[in-house]
Formats: sequence, C-alpha cells, structure tokens
Amino acid sequence: MSERYDKGMKVRRAVLGDAHVDRAEAAKTAFDEPFQTMITEGAWGTLWARDTISKRERSMLTLALLAATGNFEEIPMHVRATVNTGASKDDVLEALLHVAVYAGVPKANHAIKLAKATFAEMEAQDG
Repeated sequence: MSERYDKGMKVRRAVLGDAHVDRAEAAKTAFDEPFQTMITEGAWGTLWARDTISKRERSMLTLALLAATGNFEEIPMHVRATVNTGASKDDVLEALLHVAVYAGVPKANHAIKLAKATFAEMEAQDG
C-alpha cells in the first residue's frame, strides 16, 4: 500500500479505534476493497491527518455535516469516536444545534436522537 494509506490507517485507528477498524477490515471483500482504500487514503490519510484544526473540531464538523446531509447511518460511529477525538457531549450538541438552524430542525432532531442513544450505549458499556 501507499504511504498515504499507511498514514490513513494509523489516523483511522486512532479516531475510530482498533476494534471498529478490525471489524471493517475483516468484512472487506474484493468488491469493496478499492472503496476502502480510497476512504483510508482520502478521508483518513489526507483530511483527518491534517493538523490545521484539532481532532475535536474535525469531529464536531463531521457530525454536523453528516446530520446536515442526512447521512445518519454514520452518526453513531462518529459519536463513539468522540472518546478518541476529545469532543464532549456538549460539543456534539453544539454542532447539532447549528444543524438545526442552518440545515433544518428535523435533521438535527434525528441526529440528536441517534447521538443520545449512542451516548447511552457507551455509558452502559462503561458501567
């Protein structure tokens, strides 16, 4: 693989955690391998690897953009990643409040519902 792929995999593991990445890698097939390589190099090895803003800020932006564009299936994964990015529950709520004003209350409402449930699952796992 490329140097960018290796860097991306390191950042991806740091943000999403080894368990998540290991599950994704185990599920990878010849069909989706080009896509997995592309997101590892592009999203993780380029965008998330930049040091111009913090992982916390990038996490908040990502959650807001996912909600604003209606990509709700990715929200729980990125809420779980806040453990590694340093974004707090309050940070997540602030990002989603911005979604309500700038992208629509229904999108923010659904994203908040998902974030709330994911935080509750995380707290239950931590005991």
